[in-house]
This record gives sequence, C-alpha cells and structure tokens, in this order.
Amino acid sequence: MEFTPGVENNIKPIDRRSVHQICSGQVVLNLCTAVKELVENSLDAGATNVEVKLKDYGADLIEVSDNGCGVEDENFAGLTLKHYTSKIQEFSDLINVETFGFRGEALSSLCALSKVSIVTCHKSASIGTKLAFDHNGKITQRVPVSRPQGTTVSVQQLFCTLPVRHKEFQRNIKKEFAKMVQILQAYCIICTGVRINCTNQVGQGKKQVVVSTSGSSTLKENIGAIFGHKQVQTLIPFVQLPPSRETCEEYGLNVSALPTKLYTISGFVSQSNHGDGRSTTDRQFFFINQRPCDPGKVSRLVNEVYHMYNRHQYPFILLNVCAESGCVDINVTPDKRQILLQEEKLLLAILKTSLMGMFGTDVNKLVLNQKLIDLEGNLKSVPQNEKEASPLETSTSPSPPDRNETSKIHLAVARLKESFSRGQTSAFQDSEKAQPKGRPPNLGLRQMFAGFSASPRKKTMPGKASEDGNEVISRKSSLAGRKLENSTEDTDSGLGSVSAESDGGFGPPEMGVRFRAESMAGSPKGEPPVFSGEIQSSDSGSSGVFCPSEPKQGKEDNSFSQPATFSPKAKRFKIHQAISPSFSERTAEQDSQPLYDIPVKLEKRTVPLALTWSTLADRIRRQIKRQETEGEMLKCRKFRAKISPEENKMAEDELRKEISKEMFAKMDIVGQFNLGFIIAKLKSDLFIIDQHATDEKYNFEMLQEDTVLQGQKLIKPQNLNLTAVSESILMDNLEIFQKNGFDFVVDEHAPVTQRAKLISLPTSKNWTFGPQDIEELIFMLSDSPGIMCRPSRVRQMFASRACRKSVMIGTALTASEMKKLITHMGEIEHPWNCPHGRPTIRHLANLDLITQD
Repeated sequence: MEFTPGVENNIKPIDRRSVHQICSGQVVLNLCTAVKELVENSLDAGATNVEVKLKDYGADLIEVSDNGCGVEDENFAGLTLKHYTSKIQEFSDLINVETFGFRGEALSSLCALSKVSIVTCHKSASIGTKLAFDHNGKITQRVPVSRPQGTTVSVQQLFCTLPVRHKEFQRNIKKEFAKMVQILQAYCIICTGVRINCTNQVGQGKKQVVVSTSGSSTLKENIGAIFGHKQVQTLIPFVQLPPSRETCEEYGLNVSALPTKLYTISGFVSQSNHGDGRSTTDRQFFFINQRPCDPGKVSRLVNEVYHMYNRHQYPFILLNVCAESGCVDINVTPDKRQILLQEEKLLLAILKTSLMGMFGTDVNKLVLNQKLIDLEGNLKSVPQNEKEASPLETSTSPSPPDRNETSKIHLAVARLKESFSRGQTSAFQDSEKAQPKGRPPNLGLRQMFAGFSASPRKKTMPGKASEDGNEVISRKSSLAGRKLENSTEDTDSGLGSVSAESDGGFGPPEMGVRFRAESMAGSPKGEPPVFSGEIQSSDSGSSGVFCPSEPKQGKEDNSFSQPATFSPKAKRFKIHQAISPSFSERTAEQDSQPLYDIPVKLEKRTVPLALTWSTLADRIRRQIKRQETEGEMLKCRKFRAKISPEENKMAEDELRKEISKEMFAKMDIVGQFNLGFIIAKLKSDLFIIDQHATDEKYNFEMLQEDTVLQGQKLIKPQNLNLTAVSESILMDNLEIFQKNGFDFVVDEHAPVTQRAKLISLPTSKNWTFGPQDIEELIFMLSDSPGIMCRPSRVRQMFASRACRKSVMIGTALTASEMKKLITHMGEIEHPWNCPHGRPTIRHLANLDLITQD
C-alpha cells in the first residue's frame, strides 16, 4: 500500500487515555484474572483472612476484603495509577521479587474496565477511608468510614466499558465462574496459615459458600478442607530422586555436568491404583516458588508417567518447585501464569525418575486373602497393615530382603499352601474322576497356584544340565495334574518360580497355554527340545496347560520323553516344524495353513515406449479441442491423500473440505468389493466405503441421540462429596444427568456441597456406572454447559452395541441396501470414522485422470 503525503498519514502517539484502555483489556482478560489480582494484593499485604464475595457469579459485583496492613494516606493518589507500585523500582529488582504482584497494573486496569471503590484502614490510622475512582484511576470521592485494619476492594459491572466483551462475559458467566474457582483453589492450597473464604449470591437468594479453608498450617489439611478427606486418603507424598542415567540420556543431559540442588520439589500425588486417580485433569496444581503457574511440559510428563501405571485415569497432583530466583523468569505474560526456567530439562528428568520410582514400588504385588489357615488348621485373621501380611512382591530390587522378613513371607506362603491343599484336594480328586477318558482334567485352580508349589531349585534329569540358566523341569513334574506338595522345603517357591517376563502362572482362568515343539533337527545334539508357549483362549471353559500325554509302555515314540526347557524368550515364537513323523501326522490337519507368508519373486522387464513430440502435440491439441466443444473446464485432481494409516488425518480433511452431506445421496453405486466394501461414484471420482464401519457409526450416533438410560433406584440416597462449583454445575444440568440415567434429590436448604444426593444409577445389562462417571460429566459440562454429552464409558457401551447390530464384513448386499448405507452417511454428524477410529470412506481414483484416449 502506498501512502500519500498528508496530515492524516503522519505517525503520531496515541493519547494516554486510549493507551490506558487498550492495555487494560490485555491485563484483565476474564473473571478469574480479576479475582486473582485482588487476592494476590491481599496476600502481598500480609493478610491472614481473605473474604471473596460475588454477586451473580461475579457479573454484578466482585468484593475482596482482607485484614492486611492497609494503605497509608500518602499512597491514596497513586493506588490505582498505571505502573505505580511499591514492589520494584527498576528492572533488576525483578530477579529478587518475592511478591505475587509487582507491576502496578491490576487496580488501574480494573478502574478502566469497571466501577472501583476501595475502603482501607492502615494499621497506624485510627479510622478508615472510602475512596471512589473514575476510569482513569483518579480519586473522585473520599469519605471517612469505620473499618478495622485491612482493605476492601469492590468491582462493579466488570467490562462495562467494553460492550462486546461485556456481553460475551455475561453469556458465559457460569463457565468463567468455574475457571475462577479452580484458580482460587490453587491459592487456597499453597497459602498455609491464611483463611480464604469465597461466597456467591444469586439475586436476593442466600449466600452460598464456594471455597473455604480454615487457615491450616499444612498443605494436606488445606487439600482436605477443599476436596474432602476422601481425596487425602488417596495421596502419597512426593519423594524426590536424582535423575537416572537413562532419563538423562533421553533428555540429552550430561550426568557428570548436572548442577546439584538446583530444584527442590515437594507435594502430593495420587496413588497409581485404579480408583485412586480421576477421570479428568481438574485437580492438578503446579507451583514454582509457591507461585501458581501453568507449566505445559511438566503437566504432560506427569500424566504420561501416570498412564504407564494407570492407563484410564489422571492423577491428583500438587507440586511445588523451589528454585533460585535467578533461574526463574516470571515476567513473561501479564497474568504471570507462564514461567520460564533455566534448566527445564533437568527438572523434567528429576520428575520422571522420581514418579517412576514412587509408582514402581506398587507394581508386581499379590495381596493375600485376609483369612488364612495356619499349620495347625486354625482359621487366623491376617491384618493387611502388618508387615508380614503385606503384598507378596516379585520385586526386581537388587537389595535382598533381610532374614526375618523373608522367613515371614515364607511362613505366609506355607499357610496358603496348607489351606489350599486341605480344602481343595478332595475337590480335585472328584473332578478328575468325573472327567471322561482321553480328556485332560480341569487344571484351572492347579495352574493358578502352580507357582506356589514349584521348587526354586533346578530339577534336571540325570546327566542333563541346564547351560543357559533357565529352569529345567522334568516331564513328570511339568504335568499340571500332579498333586500339590506339602513339604516345608518348598516354602519359598512362590517368590521366584514365575519370571517377570512370563505371562504364565497368574493369568485369568479362561486362558490356556498351548505348547509347540521346536524341531529336533534345529537344536544341538544332546539338548532337549525347546517349547514355546502361546497364550490363547480356551473355548471349552477349562483352563490350564495343554501338555502331550505320556507315551504308553512298549511304544517306540519317545518324542516327549526328554525334559522340556521353558524359556521366556522362546514363548514369543511359533515354530511350525515337525518333531517326528508321528507328530507330523497328528498335526497335519491343524497346520495345513502356512504360518509365514511365502515371498513372491517378481520378474521385471523393460518395455520401450515409442513417443515423439508430434504425437504428444497431436494428443494435446485433441484434448483441448474436445474440452472446447464440450464447454468443460480442465479436470483437476481434488484428492491427493492415499489410502494409508499415516495419511488418515489428511484424507479426512480433504473429504470434509470437498464433500458436503447432501453429496452422499447423489453417489451412484458401482458394486460391492470383497463382500466388505462398497464402491461408489460421485461424478468422476470413485470412493471405497467400509460397509461395517459406516453402518456402525450411523447406529452409534442414533444411540447417542435417542437412548435414555434407565436408572436403578438406590436403597439409600448417596452423598457425592462434590465441591461447591461441581454441585452448582450438576444442579444447573439436571436434565442432561437424567438422560444419562442419573437421578438426584436436591435440598435447597441443605448446606453447600450437601444439597444434591444420588438416588438412582444407570444400569444396562452388564454395564454399571458410578460417581466417577458423574465427575466426568461435570468436567465436560464445565466447558460446555447445557450441551448434551455422554461419559466415556457410556460411549464405549454404545459403540459396542452399535458394532454388534451393524452389517458385518462378509455379508452380500443388494444395490438398495448399499444405497441406504451411503444415504445414512449424510444424516450423521461425523461420517468419517467409526466409534473405534476406523475410517469409513476413502477416495480411490479420478476417472478423468486415468481415461485413455
């Protein structure tokens, strides 16, 4: 653009009032920013009691009162002016600043955006003063009032000077209110010794307590005051560990050059057991030098490590990172929620090593039953909090347990074996008698406890030794049908008999193990054949180990007379080779299909293509002439994504861009391919459509839209232990909860957090739901209030039902049935993927590009 010389194009400074309004709108963005700035001012003033009062969720009034030091008379004039502050004097002071606020922008910005009045009384004054300010931060009224020491700031009609933002603020006030409470909860937790109370009043109704703490001196008590003691019971203290060598290599850190004691981390985190976590990330708080912040990389790392031990939930996390002030930059954004660290990779390495060390101690544990039969046959109760009844650990820790602890574990295992053998031997014998001849007995319970009866010592055949260190078991002892030994010599066999890599021994009852033998020709001379285990479902309902039967006397077939070596590595391979002619004959039918793909050798040949410039020019002229006569534009390729899992996202974007919903009804049916796919044509483009996936998505969305889950009445109303904000969201969206099968009884006169009680839970066949699904719904509705949504487990149930009732692969369809499936794609919201993520439609080719003339 060219500028013509003139007065209107001269570069001039913006007037100070406009600058003030522009900058103020960037400092105070929403309700939570306004409340945060006022609470931080109270905390910086040394207050031990902070009261936050809201009217109509903050749209009408925000009032913050404290018992801090107050404001002196000589500071009244500069109290609400831009960049007037007592925290810093020059830029270098930012390095050592320890207060929450320091730039002098909060009160001046609130004056520009709303009506502000302040009542304050300094500790040296005998009477308080009420001040009223205009939008420029100048004092318009000064009146003496009676007030104890402290300050009260009142903000009325926030964003009233910005019409567009004010209208948007009022429209989303409940969503803004929920975000504000979550920010306020962070200050309630980290500020020990400070009582913070927040109330909300709607219209002329009763004040409702939103958040309240009692000024406790510990973080744990503050967590209990906000989220209840049930949440506290699931937390474990954070234990900081130095970064491991593997983690340092992952983040590219030099172990020898790492600074020591740069970061000190404290806090709490949820245990990794399922049920101790949460379905959402609404209770994750991070602090740097006790300043609430939003560290994205730290948050992602914590959730990723937690998902290694609990895949379906998120942790409650509270982390306070203490670092030297010179290593932290807090002056990044106006709200000071983004903070830069000098050695961020070191912090991530410490966090990952520490979290994996904390959660790793809880894995590989088997909790014993609380009642065991001792060696004398008496029933003995075993408390779980005692050390000897602690979970049996198959730990890989290098430090061996002491002798007393080992003997206690051995005694517990011996009692378990004794009780099992006394109570179940007769049942085993009866079941073996009931089995028909020629069929292996039901070995489910024997296989489950096979690890407790096997000896840790290696059992080898005479003259046979194990060279690779793996446990060698004789054929006789490898039969799962043998009786359990009651010898006290094998009391420690349950600790080392099952390898950490192996899946056997502790599998579910419906799983069996099938062994295949490696060819004798492939193993060295004198070594037994290696058996590889393949876990597979047992259709007959029995579980256990399928072993080849013992050869009868007088037979020459001794293929299985040698001991078998079980190797953790060998179980991952399936070898299809015959051990002996007799074995090959027995398995000829089941092994008729080859296990591996046979490589196909393609013979390539070069064919010369005769091409001259004259023929090419003639073809181009004919093409142009035909297009001119037909009056068509030059055909171009609309779709460039391939049918490839790596390009699914690109293909979806292209289809969404080029295809509208009404185009599905205009598609012509070409035919059915491989009894699983529909070939459709839209003008000159060919598409391939998965008949099962598209029908599944249609059925899924219909179930999502129309199904009303039936509730099961509870015998007694159940308390939900919700926070005040969560309870408010629930009460505002009762219709959505009722459509999901949750019914509540609401008592308006009950105390806050106890007004809503659960009286009905949704049930559907074998699917049951509970309070965790309610919390997930509340979290979803906090972002999109009033919009119909479903918990993730309800979606899983609908996806499973939609899959079962849809057209299956292998079903022959008529032209009308195929047309119906394609038409349904234009009637649903998202036709591009099935509920499980498989693509429904992909572009095949453009016929104009492959036309041969």
